[in-house]
Amino acid sequence: MSIWEYANPKKFMQTSGALLPWAVGLSVVTLTVGLIWGFFFTPDDYKQGSTVKIIYIHVPSALMAINAWGMMLVTSLIWLIRRHHVSVLAAKAAAPIGMVMTLIALITGAIWGQPMWGSWWEWDPRLTSFLILFLFYLGYLSLWSAVENPDAAADLTSVLCIVGSVFAFLSRYAVLFWNQGLHQGASLSLDREEHVADVFAYPLWTSIAGFVLLFVTLVLIGTRTEIRARRMQALLAREKLS
Repeated sequence: MSIWEYANPKKFMQTSGALLPWAVGLSVVTLTVGLIWGFFFTPDDYKQGSTVKIIYIHVPSALMAINAWGMMLVTSLIWLIRRHHVSVLAAKAAAPIGMVMTLIALITGAIWGQPMWGSWWEWDPRLTSFLILFLFYLGYLSLWSAVENPDAAADLTSVLCIVGSVFAFLSRYAVLFWNQGLHQGASLSLDREEHVADVFAYPLWTSIAGFVLLFVTLVLIGTRTEIRARRMQALLAREKLS
């Protein structure tokens, strides 16, 4: 069995239809467990107090904001190279989810940063690159809306996705390139000095798993919706010609 079989819309609809109930159930369970565990059953931090608990939303949303763009990059490249419509429709479906995740990360970062830095916003390298990433998401969705021809829109948005990947990369690794930034290091790291304590790490991993499963669920739903919309447009076009 080849992975390219799932580029067939009919095959994708069959497989995703079978997976979707499991994805929904697992995402609800892991999100519920992770967030309740994190917010209600972990202690306050000795420096940040209860403010630290925003980590269970901020970190997963930030990771998904970056990884959603990474997924869009892969599927956009598949479209440009192999011209599989399901791949570019998956990228289109992922874009609004990634944009919302980026916005959540920016807002929760401001809420978390204000008591730590005394300011709601600083032109920190990671914060700035995240803001630019949000603008790229906005531009990507706007470009889809502005171009009437679906294949031309797919080509242009795929190129934009490649360009925007630079800022997705910077959003992830900015603190490694610019040590003077205010933003803290990675919350989950192989370096024990940076890695959060296990009492925070375990519910955080659970929350991250929940966000990943939620993303997969929403992308499957969005891609299925896009495929149905394409089919509807094709049927309407045939009716006009007949």
